[in-house]
Amino acid sequence: MRVLNYLEFASQLDRSGIGTATNQQRAALATTDVEVVTSPWPESVAAGAAGLLRGDGVVRDYDVAHCNLIGPGSLAVARHAKRNDIPLVLHSHVTREDFAESFRGSTAVAPALGKYLKWFYSQADVVLCPSEYTKRTLESYPVDAPIRPVSNGVDTDALDGFEDLRDEYRAEYDLDGMTVFTVGNVFERKGLTTFCTLAQETDYDFAWFGPYDTGPHASKTVRYWVENAPENVTFTGWIDDIRGAFGAGDVYLFATKNENQGIAVLEAMACGKAVVLRDIPVFEEFYTHGHDCLKCSTDAEFRRALDLLARDPDLRRRLGENGRETAAEHSLDRVGDRLVETYEDALAGRLEG
Repeated sequence: MRVLNYLEFASQLDRSGIGTATNQQRAALATTDVEVVTSPWPESVAAGAAGLLRGDGVVRDYDVAHCNLIGPGSLAVARHAKRNDIPLVLHSHVTREDFAESFRGSTAVAPALGKYLKWFYSQADVVLCPSEYTKRTLESYPVDAPIRPVSNGVDTDALDGFEDLRDEYRAEYDLDGMTVFTVGNVFERKGLTTFCTLAQETDYDFAWFGPYDTGPHASKTVRYWVENAPENVTFTGWIDDIRGAFGAGDVYLFATKNENQGIAVLEAMACGKAVVLRDIPVFEEFYTHGHDCLKCSTDAEFRRALDLLARDPDLRRRLGENGRETAAEHSLDRVGDRLVETYEDALAGRLEG
């Protein structure tokens, strides 16, 4: 079986959750009998997309088309697949809910985006999404296609050696004591204000490992906090080796307001870090308060959780050990099996959901 696993704008999305999820799909499929191609056209993206939209046949041969984004290149692939009776798998990494509070103007655009997503995803023979929560979200639009949850998984091999980077990264960013950290792009949706407010109210070092934008695309909130960061908050910007973040940090704080799964949570758990999460619906299906994480709903609860973990290293260790077991349930082997099952069902017409 030959499958197109396509991510347009791949270079711009290299360190994003979508880019990581796509790379992990490909790593998972590498251990199967599926042959993966990553681009639908042998020439330039622009020429290939234009040809597909015109109906020209300038594409590589594949049995199943699997797209990970929603832009013009993915639309071109979708149209080609429908014209040529090629099973079409669309992966829902984007919803109107998680688009809000990301970039400047994203909240205002989100309702219109929702209408487009309803139409775009409804073209699919099957829509894949990272969680049951996202499935329910898509059903509420409603998307007129079968929807199957498939975990984004976690690539534990890519994290090997994170411990060896601890001293280097803590020294580089002047981190001391129990360090509270987050990994990923700096967005308000991901709990930026809560992160900085908690830093102002405590004495712990806080580090946010990930790129941020202070230009025209940045929200006012991101610009404010990056330019007026509390003394104990470090915004590292882009780092070359993400393993350094998991080596340097001690407690992974993720106060996100909306998420489809949260790959970095699984990465933190795979590294044995204690995790503190906002208590939102998507995390109910993956994580258990007091077992592999602590869940909080208010800033006061977040503060108490951090103070508890600072006083109780045994609790940090226990949460970390249980978190490793949770992360193991999202291995790439399982992701690969689920993807192959979906492709086979698509080819056989078994896509009831």
